Amino acid sequence: MTKADIITEISNKTGQQKKDVMIVVEGLMQVIRDAMCNEENVYLRGFGTFVVKKRAEKTARNISKNTTLTIPPHNYPGFKPAKSFQQRMKGEDVTSND
Repeated sequence: MTKADIITEISNKTGQQKKDVMIVVEGLMQVIRDAMCNEENVYLRGFGTFVVKKRAEKTARNISKNTTLTIPPHNYPGFKPAKSFQQRMKGEDVTSND
């Protein structure tokens, strides 16, 4: 499913114009992106958590040139689904929200 598919689906379900839905979806993505770039996790109850994960500095090898290089520590985005989301994916009955 693409972003355009998501916008169309929301527009169909809510009766809102695609243009308005697109503004909201883009805004949500920008807020999540900005928060994660500032090393903040984003918690969406019942859906999951966008987490900032940290990788430590490590040494790697370029085998074609037979050299060693150092990869600096850096952050990368991750996603941890909520328990109710995981249960629904497994086909289990979900009656309460996280």
